[in-house]
Amino acid sequence: MKKSLLVFFTFIFLNYTNTVVSQDISGQWFGVLTFNGVSLRINIQINKTGNGFNSTLDSPDQGAKGIPADLTTFENSELKIEINKGKIGFSGKYSTDNKITGTFTQGGQSIPLEFGRSELVLKPIHSQEPVKPYPYYTEDVSFTNKSDHVTLSGTLSLPSEKGKFPVVVLISGSGPQNRDEELLGHKPFLVLADYLTRNGIGVLRFDDRGTAKSEGDFKSATTEDFSRDVEAAVKYLLKRKQVNKKKIGLIGHSEGGIIAPVVAAKLKEVSFIVLMAGTGISGGDLLLLQQLLIGRSEGVSEEQLQQIQEMNKGAYSIIQLNQDTVKLKSDLEDYYQPILQDKEMVDLYVDQLTSPWMKFFITYDPSLILKDVKCPVLALNGSKDLQVPSRINLEAIRSALEKGGNVDFTIKEFPEMNHLFQECQTGAIKEYAMIDQTISPLVLEVILKWIKSK
Repeated sequence: MKKSLLVFFTFIFLNYTNTVVSQDISGQWFGVLTFNGVSLRINIQINKTGNGFNSTLDSPDQGAKGIPADLTTFENSELKIEINKGKIGFSGKYSTDNKITGTFTQGGQSIPLEFGRSELVLKPIHSQEPVKPYPYYTEDVSFTNKSDHVTLSGTLSLPSEKGKFPVVVLISGSGPQNRDEELLGHKPFLVLADYLTRNGIGVLRFDDRGTAKSEGDFKSATTEDFSRDVEAAVKYLLKRKQVNKKKIGLIGHSEGGIIAPVVAAKLKEVSFIVLMAGTGISGGDLLLLQQLLIGRSEGVSEEQLQQIQEMNKGAYSIIQLNQDTVKLKSDLEDYYQPILQDKEMVDLYVDQLTSPWMKFFITYDPSLILKDVKCPVLALNGSKDLQVPSRINLEAIRSALEKGGNVDFTIKEFPEMNHLFQECQTGAIKEYAMIDQTISPLVLEVILKWIKSK
């Protein structure tokens, strides 16, 4: 799940400000933070004020905008920034060649970081990424989730402008995703949509609510809210004359693999679903497994991992028993204070765990709704997926479908593949950005053949 992309390295960055009159650091600065092989762009906007400066941070690759610094000082060419939540800091030196060179720190990690005035192009075009003009019809579209009053924007691609075609809706993983599900230089949904459309299957993919060109508030939404956005996408397709109404399917990746069964169980118009690294176990259990596997891949000791597991198990149990936000926050503060003994860290943990999305996710059991799915199901995962561990989730999906009496399903595990369905060495998150492949051609072929068989 991309919300937990780097579990042990929270994506909050620096900010900075304040300078002597002769050194004007106001304006925009650009840098790249590299950690364990993963590179993320950071843009800083510094504005001059009557008392010095203030500034905001954008992280384009994370979809984060306007993050304010809590403290910024600039004296004798030395810049210092502090962000209270997460104990994040940056210290660097301004030079006359328009660079600020220093160190980013968080949670005991120190990472070199340099800013300049020129915008950086971080993302290469990977070999699978299609280049315009495309040999098929595309259209920018919008549709409305009427129950939540949210208008979503996306792209509909069809084999040609005229005719009737099977069409699938792509459902992204957790975190604010654009219509290409863009992350770490890869555009999985663009590659998937291109492949399917070239082979006769239309595709509707859209920006998550509150992301890119879609309206709405992402931060206040839950998995259940996102499912209503997908319902709206299906209802939109039912109005299009180019769509074969008897062959509308859903393809969900990661959290999208939780959402697809919710929609399929509710709308009889959904004729099939594909779950790419979808989950079959509860969110709390998934997070514990994810933390363990990713921690090991990052070299965290078994002793530390055990401590983390015990701490999080206790917190998740509190969330399972109490959904009242006010009382939940109080209970979690009481729980964490003797363990962490740091109010800022306690506040950070409590804020994260009491967000609408996290409360829903930890308590949600996807196996309960999978039993209500009667349409054909294709469930796929990679054997080296550290974010949604393959076997336990695929078996849980199989069990739930069987209990519900669904006999038309296919379960497939791909060896040597990670959470993004890239052919990989270890499955570690740091590999994602370093692999040229966006989605294995074998996976694309399996999905296409299965859809055409339905």
